[in-house]
Amino acid sequence: MFNFDKNIEFLNRNNDILTIGELLVDMISADYDENFDSNTYHRFFGGSPANIAINTKRLGVNSSVVSAVGKDGLGKFLINQLEEVQIDTTCIEEVDYATSMVLITKSKSSPKPIFYRGADYHLEYSSKLTEAIKNSKVVHFSCWPLSKAPSRQTIEKCIEVARANKLIICFDPNYHPMLWEKGEDGPEYIKSIIKKVDIVKPSEDDAARLFGKDSHENYIEKFLTLGAQLVILTLGEDGAIVSNGKETVKFETLATEVNDTTGAGDAFWSGFYAGVIEGYTIKEALQLGFAVSAYKLKYTGAVVELPRLERIKEIYSIEGGS
Repeated sequence: MFNFDKNIEFLNRNNDILTIGELLVDMISADYDENFDSNTYHRFFGGSPANIAINTKRLGVNSSVVSAVGKDGLGKFLINQLEEVQIDTTCIEEVDYATSMVLITKSKSSPKPIFYRGADYHLEYSSKLTEAIKNSKVVHFSCWPLSKAPSRQTIEKCIEVARANKLIICFDPNYHPMLWEKGEDGPEYIKSIIKKVDIVKPSEDDAARLFGKDSHENYIEKFLTLGAQLVILTLGEDGAIVSNGKETVKFETLATEVNDTTGAGDAFWSGFYAGVIEGYTIKEALQLGFAVSAYKLKYTGAVVELPRLERIKEIYSIEGGS
């Protein structure tokens, strides 16, 4: 069980965070627009696992990305962005499909996406991936690679190898029906995965898509019943409710300025991961997650120029230390 007042003890591995899944381009509207009427869109680095890798690297911990991009200009743009911040790209495959892209409305609430998928779900398992897992402390993935083959089978194998090598397995259950094949029961498949992971961070919208409309307490209980050991239910401007099955804690948001919500959840994961890797307690790491998310919300795009973790602590008056 994860104790809120204790830190997580990791095995001695060279890489801290291994993120697996989508690496893609976010095309975000220049104007706040709910109906895609904007005529101007700007290109941004995107893909939840890759966002987390860049964020954690900037916060001061080691990260690596496993993904697939096309052999095209957008794929090169994404790889170059990772290499600029010195992230290991050894496990990024270049495949004969167009680099995936998401069209997004700039938003102060929940951004509305339209998905254009190509290369991202053509990620194949490899011996390089086995070594990357064995060399890491935490493995992170989301629903994206689970929604289509062959990346689904790749993630299933990654979970198996990660469990055998005692990694902390973290899952973002960001289920969206548009990503799944028509007629496939995505929610039931996602529920079958939760028993194999340690930590989940659903948003309120994610939980509703998986379980239907319900209370926050029931959402948390359902994730715990499925087998998650720590559930972080994020509630937007209302903060989050976090439970380890024995204790439940409410956290308030630290955000005071919201320019664009794209990537806010990834920023939260990043601050939390940086905190647990640096030896903070679970409760302190959660506060750092909210601080990093609040910092990101001031800027447009999923990835921003984050300061180091110590500076984040100062800006948001976070107590505690490693």
